Amino acid sequence: MSRLLQLLTLTIAALALIARPALAQQILRDAETEAFMADMSGPLVKAAGMEPRNVQVMVINDPEINAFVAGGQYVWVHSGLIAQADNVNQLQGVVAHELGHIEGGHVIRSGEGIKEATGVTLLSLVLGAAAIAAGGAEAGMGIMGLGQQAAMSKFLAFSRAQESSADLAGARYLHAAGISGKGSLEFFKKLQNQEYRLAIPQDNSYGRTHPLSGERIQVLREVYEPDPAWNRPPDPYLEKRFERIKAKLIGFVSEPQQTLIKYPESDQSIPAHYARAYAWHKSAYPQKALEEADWLLAAAPHDPYFLELKGQILLESGKPAEAVAPLREAVRLTNQPLISTLLAHALIATEDPANFAEAEQVLRVAVQRDSDNPFAWYQLGVVYERRGDTPRAALATAERYAMMGEHPMALRSADTAMQGLKPGTVDYLRAQDIAMTSRAVIEQQRKKR
Repeated sequence: MSRLLQLLTLTIAALALIARPALAQQILRDAETEAFMADMSGPLVKAAGMEPRNVQVMVINDPEINAFVAGGQYVWVHSGLIAQADNVNQLQGVVAHELGHIEGGHVIRSGEGIKEATGVTLLSLVLGAAAIAAGGAEAGMGIMGLGQQAAMSKFLAFSRAQESSADLAGARYLHAAGISGKGSLEFFKKLQNQEYRLAIPQDNSYGRTHPLSGERIQVLREVYEPDPAWNRPPDPYLEKRFERIKAKLIGFVSEPQQTLIKYPESDQSIPAHYARAYAWHKSAYPQKALEEADWLLAAAPHDPYFLELKGQILLESGKPAEAVAPLREAVRLTNQPLISTLLAHALIATEDPANFAEAEQVLRVAVQRDSDNPFAWYQLGVVYERRGDTPRAALATAERYAMMGEHPMALRSADTAMQGLKPGTVDYLRAQDIAMTSRAVIEQQRKKR
């Protein structure tokens, strides 16, 4: 089984780990989380003068308290930051700051993905630079490594002017959206506590190029406190959704025992049941996971994400036929391509040829609405292969490999597809495009050696 499929077999409720070629870390893709991120950030994106449909806030599987921008209109938030945030307002403060970096054009575009991108590390950048400024270069470089995991091989810094610009831009967006800046200050205080714990001298600020959290708090307090929205509480609907997302994320990325300690059986809240469902499923206790999912559905019978959760547990517990009904209902309620891919997976896993036509239809719609999902292309390839349509199976495989950055395999699959497809058709031209692009990338890589 390939590494990609090993990751995908561990997904729960369509929370998928996908390694994109532009990102050497794992992206957490989840229908509910992405919908929440879009709604949470929408007013800020509009306030920044950007088109909401063009801006995406995505989550990376990394325990560090970190967020950054890395080309395009993408904001990348580490799972560790969400786990440490106390409320949605704090998360909005971070996203507002990152949008300031996008508006300011604080991105290096001449490299490959995160490795060469300009990224703001909310904690490691401040701490590492402060240590260097204090004369501890070796210690500073070590601290910098906290926020740059194996995939982040190059430490990327912003100047003090860029950071201050992003801070003030974020404050402007929060004001225009009528959102309190209190969460932004609260999160900076969290970072300040980290600085204190690591004994970073508070009179040294990034070699005088990058402000420490204390300085930023002082400046921003003068901006935020007079704002009419200062005492406005977080949106209760968004706050409720944030608590669900946070619990789901913790349940998925944390060790099950840690999740059960944080959300004990005595906690009968919806987020707690949500988190425990993940913990029990990861621990290979499907019956207990199903009990948690059934409790959630008893509380909200038509919640599409609770239906998705139950379907995923059943599917991964070897009961794909039973998973189809809740997943069908979840797709009907949301028409969400990630959930559609999960439904197709269940339909194929039944091994019933009568289900393959529905799986193909569901997958074709899914990849049209979200082509950036390698598992959807993999499943579509399976359907074509079982139907005996080898050229289109090869084309789906080429799409998947191209998305994963596996250009030699993409080229090989695209060539195979073209041999069996009618020249001039849409599928033939698409295979030709993939082949040409992959061949060009391979040639560029060859010249660099």
